[in-house]
Amino acid sequence: MRAVTVRFTLGDVVFGALIGLLAIAPASTAHALELAEDAPEVYEVRSGDTLWSIAGRYLRDPWLWPEIWQANDDPGNPDLIYSGERLRLVHVEGRPRVVRDTATGASGDMRVMRLSPRVRVSALEAPVPMIPVASIAAFLTQPWVAESDEIKRAPYVVGFADGRTIAAPSDDVFVRRIDTTAVGEFEILRPGDALRDPDTNRILGYEATFVANAVLKRVGDPAILRVTGSEREVSIGDRVIPASLDAPLENFFPRPAPAGMRGRILSVMNGVSQIGQYDIVTLNRGSHDRLAPGHVLEVFRGGEPVRDKVRDGGVNWNWRGDGPRTSEFWLGNDYSVKGWSESPTGSSEPIPLHGVIGRDRASYIRPMQRAGLLMVFRSFDRVSFALVLNANRAMSVGDRVAPPAP
Repeated sequence: MRAVTVRFTLGDVVFGALIGLLAIAPASTAHALELAEDAPEVYEVRSGDTLWSIAGRYLRDPWLWPEIWQANDDPGNPDLIYSGERLRLVHVEGRPRVVRDTATGASGDMRVMRLSPRVRVSALEAPVPMIPVASIAAFLTQPWVAESDEIKRAPYVVGFADGRTIAAPSDDVFVRRIDTTAVGEFEILRPGDALRDPDTNRILGYEATFVANAVLKRVGDPAILRVTGSEREVSIGDRVIPASLDAPLENFFPRPAPAGMRGRILSVMNGVSQIGQYDIVTLNRGSHDRLAPGHVLEVFRGGEPVRDKVRDGGVNWNWRGDGPRTSEFWLGNDYSVKGWSESPTGSSEPIPLHGVIGRDRASYIRPMQRAGLLMVFRSFDRVSFALVLNANRAMSVGDRVAPPAP
């Protein structure tokens, strides 16, 4: 694996693969096709667009794009869309379709583009990607979750050359211990905390922050590795594991997650507290729960108890007009006698028999509301990483996720 020079380009994310997959196993048959309220009749593809954002302009549910996109008879790949093309919304046999628009005027003449000499700073003929790849590129090949605590027992960085206290690319690091040349490429990771299921408190895995890539220079105890690229400085105590040679995932196939799946957001990358569009989150569900790259989930806020300020006397607490001679004036309107009690034997301050007052109901359950949409792009056994595709309101750790409603 190459974690720094990631083998991933915009051209790799082709929509043709999405069309082909859904043609074989359509995942949207249970979802009704519904146009967005402000779906444009004509739209010109711009630099920075993604197929997901274009689909969202036309559809309420962007993952149903293959059902509305009508590709032209192109001898190459008819499903690719490029910046500068115009798309037109039409109806064929009563059903909405989006097609390439080849005419610009009333006469129906073909478009004429006037060119002048200029320096092109973008890749020629690069197709529009499915999602903003830059947001997740660094996560596509790096093992960010260890499924056991064995990483804490892996070889570790014990020191640096030339009296350094940290290491960067081209620096040498000393590692205990590596005594074979069978593996020549390594990843340096920083062990983190255990990831626990918020519902069961079960350990789902262990955080392992990617630090750097390195190559073996000499075996021994300590062995010598040279840092070839890094995301952060290498420190003493960082663990060393063989580099993964798995090819990075190049295509994503957005589709609803399995019906009935329920989960929670465990954490959010980069240490932020509020979650928004294009943030990366971890979920407490993984391949063991049939969650796979491309699965789309809705995020919901709510379901937690919230203080009822009216019932507990915090707001408008004396709304009945009770006077100070009544219990409700002092205790509020949600209290009642739960039983009787008296001072225990031997008490220095005897209290006569008295009623035990308790609160009946001074809270309510916050209604569940849709907060956004996310797509899984990497899954482990019991944990997954997902990209927030859009956000209707701020989200936070602990929010619930579920497949989109039909």
